Amino acid sequence: MYLHFQQILAERMRSLLREKYQLELQNIVIEQPPKIALGEYALPLAFDLAKRLRKPPRKAAEEVVAGLGAIPGFKSFEVAGAGYINARLDRDEFVRQVLTRQTDRSAVKDKVLVEHTSINPNKAAHIGHLRNAILGDTFVRMLREAGHRVDVQNYIDNTGVQVADVVVGFAHLERKSYADVEALAREPRFDYYCWDLYARVSQWYDEQATHKEIRLETLHKLEQGGNETARLAELVSTAILKRHLETMQRLDIVYDFLPRESEILHLHFWDLAFEQMKQKGVLRYETEGKNKGCWVMKRSSAPASEESVDEDDKVIVRSNGTVTYVGKDIAYHLWKFGLLGRDFGYRRFYRYPDGHDCWISAESGEKEHPHFGGVSEIYNVIDSRQSDPQNNVIEALRALGYVDQAAHYTHFSYEMVALTPRCVAELGYEISEEDRQRAYIEVSGRKGFGVKADDLLDALIASAQGEVDARQPERSAEERRRIATQIAIGALRYFMLKFTKNAVIAFDFKDALSFEGETGPYVQYAVVRGSNIFRKGGTSPEQSLRSFDPAWTQLLDAEDDIWELWLSAGKLSLMVEQCIATTEPAYLAKYAFQLAQSFNNFYHRHHILTEENASRKSMLLATAAVVRRELIRTLAILGIETPEAM
Repeated sequence: MYLHFQQILAERMRSLLREKYQLELQNIVIEQPPKIALGEYALPLAFDLAKRLRKPPRKAAEEVVAGLGAIPGFKSFEVAGAGYINARLDRDEFVRQVLTRQTDRSAVKDKVLVEHTSINPNKAAHIGHLRNAILGDTFVRMLREAGHRVDVQNYIDNTGVQVADVVVGFAHLERKSYADVEALAREPRFDYYCWDLYARVSQWYDEQATHKEIRLETLHKLEQGGNETARLAELVSTAILKRHLETMQRLDIVYDFLPRESEILHLHFWDLAFEQMKQKGVLRYETEGKNKGCWVMKRSSAPASEESVDEDDKVIVRSNGTVTYVGKDIAYHLWKFGLLGRDFGYRRFYRYPDGHDCWISAESGEKEHPHFGGVSEIYNVIDSRQSDPQNNVIEALRALGYVDQAAHYTHFSYEMVALTPRCVAELGYEISEEDRQRAYIEVSGRKGFGVKADDLLDALIASAQGEVDARQPERSAEERRRIATQIAIGALRYFMLKFTKNAVIAFDFKDALSFEGETGPYVQYAVVRGSNIFRKGGTSPEQSLRSFDPAWTQLLDAEDDIWELWLSAGKLSLMVEQCIATTEPAYLAKYAFQLAQSFNNFYHRHHILTEENASRKSMLLATAAVVRRELIRTLAILGIETPEAM
């Protein structure tokens, strides 16, 4: 649609510049004029061209317009001001394409890997994890909307210190046997039990220095595998992982593959990566200084001064032979790009209601399985605190000679989620008077302070249920529950998405669930309002989408506000592409809100069902049908369902 027309225009411009001036310009900037009366597009191309050709911008613009010729989907081109090229669409053709939603999906796109969520499997998921999962899932939906094949992976650190801490809690604080923990793991809120135990272990470590030695010993046993401690860790992490998947399923977030650190260790991924790095001179063995006995990777960004050499070396293998987090991550990413020369075993782990299987890594797995890894592009949704380790992996890929792969490795970074003091109080936590005056309060898993994801979802649904019960008393309890759940999930997902990634979110129930302002329920309500138009009119949106009257063009020419609404409705594909290019889903959330806002203004300004002019009435109904359809589609990409009533 809108994107399709822009692509045609940009490609024709490139072709003309190539033929007429022997110039290659990949980036053709296409803007919107300040007023729709000037045209749908404005190109500042001539200002750049003027410098290259040593001509006045207006003269360059006139030459370009003269050489363009007819372009499908466009009515005319004209030079404006000092050298802008304004383009006018063929409105008949645009309306026809919007009605039928014609898109170009002819090109086969490479497979992309998106890794998100990646919660340590040691306790219940919390509100901060939800931001990661919602951002990642929405980005996956965007990529698929744009025609990409996507593998969704959720990395499981099942041998790390967090899992070790819970194992220490069971073994040393509670003195529970494997059978005791196995019985507990069958309980529906085992992840909540481990949440509290994890906080208690953190306090226990502070009581005596020798306690932390137990942690270190436990951690070594987990990495080594093949012992009772590792067996207990497997039980705990697997049970918690299943709970995480159930929690995320409530938000319609699903995964394809769960690679685990235990298999990366036991299948010796690092050994292969280590050999590559030594052979290609990426690592250096230190024989003196503070890193004596370590294998280190030199940072390419390191200053040349002698004083900074030690500080700018990145330790990959410690002097005791253990591999750092970055080292294991380098091996893992070589596998992701198909550069390692070894693969996981695979077995089915979790089946979703639609029959989709989520696979998990294994040392030896099922013979028949999907192919994971070997992708052309990677997006890792990991919070901003991990920027340095992520950059080290990219540097390692580049140093190994995998320059193209390094260029297609994106750290999808985001900031933390906190809570407003009001939200903390509503959740039943005791807070000091000083904390009540703060803009937000940070959560802490080690202190046991935070909002569990399931508790948050339950509270949002209960809050939405009160509104729905009051507004829709005639509906069945089951219907009201379903609508309340759709509103609550929509509110949460939209709230997490409307802020740009680099903004700290202070979550608040009242703000998220409001039916007014920039919220999920506001956008959902615009769709419900659109559906009500057709219900009251005794027709359907589908029928209006199949209609087309040539007289509409004249009507649209006379009513700029309605034409602008058509243009906005036709921009979804363009917005998705922009969000992918910038890894910023907030732009799509903003688009959904603005389109809903424009539709509400249209609804109040035009009396659709009482319109006496038949042609104008059909045009108004078609406008409502198109906007309703695009809002539903946009919300679906944001992972938000549309209730039948609100």
